[in-house]
Amino acid sequence: MKLGVISLGCDKATVDSERLVGELVGHGAEIVGDPAGADVVLVNTCGFIDAAKRESIDAMLAAAALKRAGGVKAVVAVGCLVQRYQEALRRDMPEVDLFLGFGDLHTLVPTLAARGLMADPLAAHPGMRQYLGDGPHVRYLKISEGCDHTCAFCAIPLMRGKHRSEPLERVVREAQQLEAQGAKEINLVAQDLGHYGRDLGRAGPKLPDLLETLLAETTVPWFRLLYVYSFGLTDRLVELMAREPRIVPYIDIPIQHASDRMLERMRRPERQATIREKVSWLRAAIPDIAIRTTTIVGFPGETDDDFRTLCDFAREQQFERLGVFTYSEQEGTRAAAFDDDVPDDLKRSRQEELTDLQREITDQRLARYVGRETDVLIDALADPDDGGGTHVGRVMWQADDVDGVTTVRQGGWAKPGDFVRCRIEANEDYDFQAVALDPAGSR
Repeated sequence: MKLGVISLGCDKATVDSERLVGELVGHGAEIVGDPAGADVVLVNTCGFIDAAKRESIDAMLAAAALKRAGGVKAVVAVGCLVQRYQEALRRDMPEVDLFLGFGDLHTLVPTLAARGLMADPLAAHPGMRQYLGDGPHVRYLKISEGCDHTCAFCAIPLMRGKHRSEPLERVVREAQQLEAQGAKEINLVAQDLGHYGRDLGRAGPKLPDLLETLLAETTVPWFRLLYVYSFGLTDRLVELMAREPRIVPYIDIPIQHASDRMLERMRRPERQATIREKVSWLRAAIPDIAIRTTTIVGFPGETDDDFRTLCDFAREQQFERLGVFTYSEQEGTRAAAFDDDVPDDLKRSRQEELTDLQREITDQRLARYVGRETDVLIDALADPDDGGGTHVGRVMWQADDVDGVTTVRQGGWAKPGDFVRCRIEANEDYDFQAVALDPAGSR
């Protein structure tokens, strides 16, 4: 069976896709790059915001069009959108053969076999997570599923359910597999990494235990923490980050707002004072740390004063990076019962204003790294038409995909996945320019 894969949504969904495809490959499936040449097209959908829902529906329709053209034999849809709207999708999109929620994924192999699309429902070899990206040196490792937070705007608990930690042994084993496949950077992801282990009992492992085991049982050079609520930061975690060079000095802490009135209305666990305290603590303990955060503007009830409070807090805290999203109503959430009283054009103007403000802050914050020597993880060869260097990569203060890049000059010997010792020469907005040093210092 030839398998085409369309994986949409967040990094956590990418992990889901790679695990599911690994199971199918274990049963004899062959991955093809172009879905048009597949027997079965698997679409992993996203249902987080309206734009993602539209993208998922368009992807399913495009796959169904390939089936009508006569090449593809079946279209399978999984993921968050399917979990949330399975019955409606079945009714409205009969051209898609299978809609499988998270609890039904175990039926995929026997169903494909029953339809004659998979020769043998017995595994040909143990399924191993399959890489679906552009470079196997950067991978994502999901350590828990679901979420126990009750944020008013978020439908994730409705789609993913309550928080469930992956067993430590399973996470470590998967990290070892990723390392064997060439991973040089592993990004730990979950709805909230800080919740890891809370459902495993008082004596069960917590996030620092998991990190210490990953460090001991692998040689992966970089581990990065994405999506840690400030409420979940602990002394032990911060101390571990401060002393372990393989845990890069970078953390993603989604604050969503800075007005206490809005934070309460959003049902967020933090308040401005606690966020300020945690950020100050992190920077004192880990002076080089880069802090990324996300915010929502235009949430129902957000006044000009609330927005000004958020902008003032961004100026005060000087986050290295800050993403700005506009609020969109999600069916079934608490906020869906609120009157969405912020016009769309005002949401967009607030988004643009805060984004412009943050661009200036980021430019100023990243300037402190100029002149330093540091390792750059090479991601790709540079486009020769850009004329900016030989390679494109990232320093440890830049996360894959969501942050800027580092353009490297004079690193012609390197290939993607290599670490090259460089000196940062300049920064502009979110990006760095660097020059490679003696290749003997590279690895």
